[in-house]
Amino acid sequence: MFEQSQIQEYKEAFTIIDQNRDGIISKDDLRDVLASMGQLNVKNEELEAMIKEAPGPINFTVFLTMFGEKLKGADPEDVIVAAFKVLDPEGTGTIKKQFLEELLTTQCDRFSAEEMKNLWAAFPPDVAGNVDYKNICYVITHGEEKEE
Repeated sequence: MFEQSQIQEYKEAFTIIDQNRDGIISKDDLRDVLASMGQLNVKNEELEAMIKEAPGPINFTVFLTMFGEKLKGADPEDVIVAAFKVLDPEGTGTIKKQFLEELLTTQCDRFSAEEMKNLWAAFPPDVAGNVDYKNICYVITHGEEKEE
């Protein structure tokens, strides 16, 4: 299901999340790793809901399986790019940051201010205020930025 390089990346992520290094991701591990990323007031119920997504204790094999199941439902890159193209009638490959932010914060599963901050940190707009949506689509489907 995954290439060897992807498995290694997931192993590194698992190791970072498994804060107490016992080979199992627990609620406390999640709380600690989220706190290290600045999310200090995560509710116990939210952590429990994350843990309950797994069929049992989250060891590396379960962790990898969960990612495989999540990714299996993801749309192919061309489908996501086609959806963005609807918002780009001139075919420039970019959309206005302000327009994208308005859509993401007012429609469907609304992004929080923190999520928007993280998005712009990962994909900063150019000097004209445009966002390269093809790069965003690539990262959504491949998990890493394209090499130029």
